[in-house]
Amino acid sequence: MRYKGKLIKWNVDKAFGFIQPNAGGADIFIHKSALFNRKRTPQINDIITFSMNKGKDGRCCASDATFSGEKLKNFQSKKNTSLSAFSSYLSLLFLAAITAAYYAGQFPQKLLLSYFCLSMITFLAYAFDKSNARHGAWRVKESKLHFFALIGGWPGAAIAQPLLRHKSQKREFLMVFWFTVIINISLLIFLYLSASRKYLDILY
Repeated sequence: MRYKGKLIKWNVDKAFGFIQPNAGGADIFIHKSALFNRKRTPQINDIITFSMNKGKDGRCCASDATFSGEKLKNFQSKKNTSLSAFSSYLSLLFLAAITAAYYAGQFPQKLLLSYFCLSMITFLAYAFDKSNARHGAWRVKESKLHFFALIGGWPGAAIAQPLLRHKSQKREFLMVFWFTVIINISLLIFLYLSASRKYLDILY
C-alpha cells in the first residue's frame, strides 16, 4: 500500500527527516536511503509518496519513497533487476543439478530434500514479509532471511526476490545475501572433497 505526505523536517547533515501523512497520524521517519531519487535534496513541504516499513527499533518508517510527480518504476535499478534474474536462473539450475545428481546416485536424498524444503520455507518467509510490509505489520528480520538462505534456503530466496519484487533493490541486503550463497555452496563443495566425503556419506 502506498501513502502520501508532506516533508515537515529534514536534517541535511544526517540525511533524515519526518513526513506528515495526508491521512493523519504520527509523523513518519524517512532516511535518504529510502528515496529512489537520491540525487535530489529533499526540501521542507516536498510531497512524498512512500511505502511503510519497520526499522530495527520497531518504529514505522518510510521506504520505496518518491517525490511528487515521479514514478516509482522510473527509478528501478536495471542492474539490480538483471542480478535478480540471474540469481533466479542460478537457483533453478542449482536445484536441477542436485536433482540430476541424486538420480545419478551422487547426491544424498536427505540433503536434496533439505534444499527443497528450506527453499520453500524461505520463499514463504519472503512472501509473509512482503505482505506485512504492505500493511505496516510485524516484519521478518533480515537476519532471519539471511539465516534461512545460509542453511540452504537461498534458491527459494533467489526466486522470491524477483517474483515477489521484495528485497531485490536493496544493495546492502543483496550483498549479504550473495555472501550467504557463496558460503553455502563453498561448504557443499568442501563436503565433496575426498578428505571430508565421510561426513556427506552419513546423509545417504
